[in-house]
Amino acid sequence: MKRLVGALVLTLAGVASALAAEPVQVAAAPPRVAEEMRAAVRALEPKIVSWRRDIHQNPELSNREFRTSKLVADHLRALGLEVRTGIAHTGVVGVLRGAKPGPVLGLRADMDALPVTEQVDLPFASKVRTSYNGQEVGVMHACGHDGHVAILMGVAELLAGRRAELKGTVMFIFQPAEEGAPAGEEGGAKLMIKEGLFAELKPEAVFGLHLVSTEHAGKIAYRPGPAMASSDSFKITVTGRQTHGAAPWRGVDPIVTASQIVLGLQTIVSRQIEIVKEPAVVTVGAINGGVRSNIIPDKVELIGTIRTFDAEMRQQIHRRVEGISRLIAESAGATAEVKIDLGYPVVVNDGKLADWAGPVLAGLAGADNVGIAPKRTGSEDFSYYQEQVPGFFFWVGATPPDVPLDQAPANHSPLFRMDERALRTGAEALAGLALAWLER
Repeated sequence: MKRLVGALVLTLAGVASALAAEPVQVAAAPPRVAEEMRAAVRALEPKIVSWRRDIHQNPELSNREFRTSKLVADHLRALGLEVRTGIAHTGVVGVLRGAKPGPVLGLRADMDALPVTEQVDLPFASKVRTSYNGQEVGVMHACGHDGHVAILMGVAELLAGRRAELKGTVMFIFQPAEEGAPAGEEGGAKLMIKEGLFAELKPEAVFGLHLVSTEHAGKIAYRPGPAMASSDSFKITVTGRQTHGAAPWRGVDPIVTASQIVLGLQTIVSRQIEIVKEPAVVTVGAINGGVRSNIIPDKVELIGTIRTFDAEMRQQIHRRVEGISRLIAESAGATAEVKIDLGYPVVVNDGKLADWAGPVLAGLAGADNVGIAPKRTGSEDFSYYQEQVPGFFFWVGATPPDVPLDQAPANHSPLFRMDERALRTGAEALAGLALAWLER
């Protein structure tokens, strides 16, 4: 393995320095180097697949990942790692200290499932049901987090077996509640950091991956700079004056006013922000108000989401949502109360780290299998780690090669189905990045 690491680093360092401007347009590493990495992962592949299937069959919702965290902690302890449990409710952190001095690297996997009833015909399909926000729901790993956990467990075993050759320290971060904590609770990456994740040992970089249906198995995609959007929610309460529907002039109609606000909000992206700089989305997802056809109600509530890729634009849009809502309501004789709840920040891949990582991934998976992805308006709380240290987040394809991407069930669908060859690709990529970064 030592020979593998040295060859991998020397080969990829050369192409990285020469072609950093277009990191994926490089020749792959020599077949021997790539094949040795693949052999190391393939030896662990049966375990990785078995872990994934076990976790898939026993999914747990955010902040309730008790069985999963025990499985992870027991595995890390068996590898001889320093293990901390109970951070952010169910989070687990394992620390592997190499025999040789070097930097500290963080590797992250998220553990939680979704309130989705599985509709995939698999022998290990989830039959779990539980209570979520007062409703009985099915539970499913419909976003690939079962694969993320299994991949990182495999990478931990691979690196622990090379402890004597390892330069530096690796933090294995198994995180709960990426999908969001239950109502009234804190959770996820933000809470892990709040509870001291990096207080005693702070990595100099952190890597994470996500299995996605938007790429075929064997493919890897990434994006330097802003890669995934921030995600904020808003609630606008429009208050008018209730009256009979047959005499609207005797009251103030909050339904018409709310409708005008919806139209006004559409001008933020289309007319008021510099969309050539970064894209943005302002979406009203629900309008609630009224009980009868002949009663104009007192209040109407609008709820929606804001997605941005730039911190300054994020604040600008917040101000405009509030100003447009308030002034349109005032012009109608109504009032508008605007509440904006901050969600996850923008996922921003460190530019230098991304330029370095692209050629490494190309050398591992083949240049034809690695590409620059478009921005994604979905969000990820990996962004909280990137606010603390330079981070690199990438996507690994999970759709079978014979399934057209436009026909593949999306992440979060009850029909989401992972091609398990993605587990091998993910483990090779994450282990290869870790070894190359520690040796670079």
